[in-house]
Amino acid sequence: MYPPPPPAPHRDFISVTLSLGETYDNSKSRRRRSCWRKWKQLSRLQRNVILFLLAFLLLCGFLSYVQVADQWKALSGGSAEEQKMRRDISVLKPPVLPAPQKESANPEDFPEILPQKPRRHFRRGSSHLQIRAPNTVSKDGTQDDAKERETAPGNAQQEEENTQKTVISWRGAVIEPEQGTELPLRKAEGSTKPPLLAARMWKEPEPPNERQEGVIEAFLHAWRGYRKFAWGHDELKPVSKTFNEWFGLGLTLIDALDTMWILGLKQEFEEARKWVSENLHFEKNVDVNLFESTIRILGGLLSTYHLSGDSLFLRKAEDFGNRLMPAFTTPSKIPYSDVNIGTGVAHSPQWTSDSTVAEVTSIQLEFRELSRLTGIKKFQEAVEEVTRHIHSLSGKKDGLVPMFINTHSGLFTHPGVFTLGARADSYYEYLLKQWIQGGKKETQ
Repeated sequence: MYPPPPPAPHRDFISVTLSLGETYDNSKSRRRRSCWRKWKQLSRLQRNVILFLLAFLLLCGFLSYVQVADQWKALSGGSAEEQKMRRDISVLKPPVLPAPQKESANPEDFPEILPQKPRRHFRRGSSHLQIRAPNTVSKDGTQDDAKERETAPGNAQQEEENTQKTVISWRGAVIEPEQGTELPLRKAEGSTKPPLLAARMWKEPEPPNERQEGVIEAFLHAWRGYRKFAWGHDELKPVSKTFNEWFGLGLTLIDALDTMWILGLKQEFEEARKWVSENLHFEKNVDVNLFESTIRILGGLLSTYHLSGDSLFLRKAEDFGNRLMPAFTTPSKIPYSDVNIGTGVAHSPQWTSDSTVAEVTSIQLEFRELSRLTGIKKFQEAVEEVTRHIHSLSGKKDGLVPMFINTHSGLFTHPGVFTLGARADSYYEYLLKQWIQGGKKETQ
């Protein structure tokens, strides 16, 4: 007998080869799947999503094409017919230019060329505001321009003198080209105070244009909200329709007086003036910030007096200026940041013994003008002492000043910290304004 065949070896694994995108059949032939077959193998949801994305892309492309086509059409200057019409007009009526003239040519030899009347230049929002005596303004509130027209163009000195005397009245605002800061006592001996102007009459302005009406409506919208929800208080809180008190002196109302006069809002101005006359009193036990109250209250009253000529505002400004003076009673003459206008006690802020350089150097315009109008020298002398002291200090670098100054020593603190932002910005701003206010003569 033959022995049994040996058993077959046991295979304990199976080898499977997978290839992406290819199939394997018994004939071992490779074939590519067609796009249609791949599309049919997708589910209905997948096919719907793809169709939706394609339709969305086509719609976006069409809208973009329409928008770009319109822009190109606008840039190209309209349709072909319009362009053709413009070309025809330009050919039929070419621009006619006068023949060149020699320097010595007599203008009378060219009667067809009409001389152009030079346009008068009106300055708006002057850099020099000064109240003149009433006799310099005519009855209707306008300055006679005859003297200006009589000025000889060849005489520069005479033209400069006439320019110094030119006064342009615009809605009652008397504007003067140049203004010095000399006190009235030095200009006119024997007079204690310059004569106060009578209240100016309202002059009916020309009808405002569309943009001016927009400005007036925007102001009236804000003013009506303030009048309804915060009348006589410092600030309106428009969301909660309540008010906020800072000093309790009607800051928004005083700040808006000159704006109402310029916009010609007579009724609103008279209503606000009545509040100032009857309700604005400074006998209050309240601390005010020297800088903020100077630019808002003192500046607002002075500018309104300049525009209206109403002595009420100057009297209020003088009263308030006297109540701010205790802030300057420091060893260095650098004023404290806060002062109580009722008790006359001045002090530094609670968090430091320093004052901000920007605040002590940004009150000069108002105090100097208050001295010029009232003839009281102490206002101007106090702020100019601060200016001289700041200019004499070391610690400045390339014209930049540090942010803080000590009221006792009068020296800069934190000398390595410089900024053009808050706490220093208005120092540089007021250098230019003081130079303009002083007739561009104060070289320091």
